[in-house]
This record gives sequence, C-alpha cells and structure tokens, in this order.
Amino acid sequence: MNSTWIVGRLSPAATDKKLILACTLTLFLFIPGITAHAEEDGLSTETKACLKCHDKEGQEKTLENNEKLSLHVSTKAFMESMHKKTDCEDCHSGIDAKKHGKEKASIKSKREFTLGLKESCRDCHKKNFKTYEDGLHAALVKEGNDKAPLCSDCHNSHTLRSVKILEPIATTPCAKCHEDIFKAYSKDVHGLERVAKGKAAPICADCHKTHDIKAASFGDGVKDACLSCHKNADMEHKDWLPNAARHFEAISCPVCHAPTSQRRVNLRLYDGLAKRQLSEKTGVPQFEKRTGAADTNNAGLDERALWSLLKEFNQDSGGGNTLLRGRLEVRSGIEAHQISEKSKAIKDCKICHQKGAEPFQSVTLTIAGPDGMPLRHGVQKDVLNSLQSMESVRGFYAIGSTRIKLLDTVLVLVVLAGIGGPLAHMTIKWLFRKARQRREAEQFATIDRAGSPAPNAARHTGDDA
Repeated sequence: MNSTWIVGRLSPAATDKKLILACTLTLFLFIPGITAHAEEDGLSTETKACLKCHDKEGQEKTLENNEKLSLHVSTKAFMESMHKKTDCEDCHSGIDAKKHGKEKASIKSKREFTLGLKESCRDCHKKNFKTYEDGLHAALVKEGNDKAPLCSDCHNSHTLRSVKILEPIATTPCAKCHEDIFKAYSKDVHGLERVAKGKAAPICADCHKTHDIKAASFGDGVKDACLSCHKNADMEHKDWLPNAARHFEAISCPVCHAPTSQRRVNLRLYDGLAKRQLSEKTGVPQFEKRTGAADTNNAGLDERALWSLLKEFNQDSGGGNTLLRGRLEVRSGIEAHQISEKSKAIKDCKICHQKGAEPFQSVTLTIAGPDGMPLRHGVQKDVLNSLQSMESVRGFYAIGSTRIKLLDTVLVLVVLAGIGGPLAHMTIKWLFRKARQRREAEQFATIDRAGSPAPNAARHTGDDA
C-alpha cells in the first residue's frame, strides 16, 4: 500500500526537475521579447514608431510608373547596421510625421526616390561624397544616365554593415551592374582566392577604389592597380624579361596574365607636354566628328588619315604636343578579369614578336571622353607596317615588333655602323701603319738634306711671333 502511494505521487526530486524545466521553458519563450526590447532601447521614440509600422514584411508602394517600392524595414537588420544610431528623420527629413501615412505621397519612380535621398548622404559623409562626385559614376549621373549608381544603389541604408565584416562575394554591389565582368572575376585567380582565403584576396574596390571610380582604360590605372599588391613585379620580371620597364609601359598586365584573351593595339591620343592622355572637352565633341569625316566608309583610318587627324589635334593645342602612344591591351573588360594563375602567364616572346602576330591584327584610336570613358575608332592594321605612320608608333617601337621591314633594316644598319665604323677605322689604320711610317721617314729625310727646320718648329716660331 505504501509503495503504491509513492509511485502515484511525485517524489521531491521529480518535483524539482519539473519546476526547473518549466522555468527554463518560460525563460526561453521570453528571451526574444527581452532581446528585442533591449535592442530597441537604443532607438528614439520617433524611430520606434516608424519601425512599428515598417517592420511588417510585404509592405510596398506602387509608384506613378507602376514600379513597386518596398517599404519593409527589418528592426533586427537595422539594429545590426552602421546606421542604428541614426534616426529615420535624419535621412527622411522631408516626411511630416503627423501627415505620414494619412496622405498619399507622390513618387514618380524608384530613380527619383533615390535621387532625393542622395543629399541626405552628403550631410554625414562629406569626404566620401566629394570623392564620389569626382568619379566616373557621378559623371554619368550628370550626363543623365539613369543606370549610373547613386549612394543607395550600392549601400542599403537600412542594412549597411561594416566593411570589416567579410561578406560572400555574391553580395558585392558591383555585381548588380557589371554582371558579366563579375562572373568572369569570380572564376579567375582573384575571385577563387577570395572565396578560399577571404579578405586576403582583392575584390572590386581593392583595384577600382570604393568611391573614386575612374575608367580602367584611362592612364595607367590597370598597371597601378596591379602594382599596388604586386609591388615587386617589376623586379621579378627583370630576371627573365628583356627591357622589362619598356614592356610594363607599353603592355597592359592582362595581355600576358589572361592568356586566352584577344588582344589589340590601342593608339591613345597623348599630351606630351602635360604627360597625360588627351581628353575631350565637355560640350566640344571633336573626336567622333573628325574621325567620321576622315573615315567616311567606316573602314578604319589609314596612315594618311591618322597623320592628318593628329595635325588637327595639334592645331587645337597650339604647341604641337599631341602625339600617339601605343599600348597592347585586351579587347574587353570581361577578358581583363580572366586573370590566370602565375604559371599560365605568357612568357613566349614569339606571341608578339613574329610576322602576323595576333595582337597586331586589331588597332584602335582612343581619346578619353569628358567622363574618362574611352571613345574609340577603328584603325587599319597596315598603319603599324607603314613607314609613313612612324608618328603613330613613336614610343611603341621595338625591332621586329611592328614588322616595318624597311625601318628594321635601317635600324640594324645604324647599329652596325655605330659598331663597325670605329672598328673599320682602326683596322685600316693598322693595315697601313708601315706605309705611313715609311712616308713620314722620307719626309724627315728630305727636310734634313735641305737644312730646313722641322715643320712643327716653324709653326711654333710663327705662333710665338
């Protein structure tokens, strides 16, 4: 009877366990509420009021152009962002809290909405905003390009996290606009290393900067970006590459380090006095006008047309400082982001230095547009083989590289003359030394018989007088 009673009731130990379990369960259920409350304690009353409505998934607004604008803002994501100490009204200053939600707001498009938020970014991020305004993206915005990115296109103001936090490469904002290039990057040596090693490998902003975006084809942007990480590359190349400094100047890195890419010769209009690539002036589009007039059939500029065009640009400057600088480069931005591992880089000189070499089959003439982006026009490949177009290959010539055979022959003859001239002179002098000595002896004998002073003595006497 006694044993049955004990089994039918809870023992003291069992009671304690049940109580502990109940307390644990209760605490577990209340933790999210406590955490959320603790998080929201850092928010102002006004921001809490905003999130109370906007922290509801699926909220959106239909704009005048029928686009859908999401109105959802996650409180949790906002509290983890860099803007968690910023009140909603700091950025959305144009909203009247008393009327908001009660009156219909008129927004034409998402683009108009993001343009309106741009000035809010300037208020807090003055330095970065100034850098952005001097870059390529802002220049495209000023030109009216509705695809050019604004601040909020790259930085979601409600979920913006520290750059110190390593994010998956797929979340990189550049991929939104440069999808094909980003796909190429994700499979090349840099992208694969980024996935494997994280921040130790470069991503878009490491080469192209975050806000100070410039056209990669402008100046020495590509080379400088590569050397910022590969600081000893010039010295390493000198160990095996003849005239390495010249190659670095005239050849873009991807030409050799993206071995499957197609290449071309890019003749860039260059200001020799200012030492920089020539740029079109805003509102004065001379390049397309002049190249179109010189190449009415769009067959590519020949050597005479190229020379005439160069004279026109020199007349503009008044100083005759405009020249053409050649550079080997890959043909597209996609190919420039297909960098292979070091062991696969091209080291065979014959790829370029042979007759009919593939890199010399495509030639373009380039000037930088007002925004820095390249403006191009085709050039006939025979320009590189013509002696008449020497001006076009000045600063880009190596014996055998352009296959101007007459010039190669002339240069070889000049080299041989420089070496052979003194050598021939010394040889002739040595061969005729005995005849010269015999003639001099006969002259002295004649002078002695005549009793006349030596010629040198007579000359000195006259000088003294």
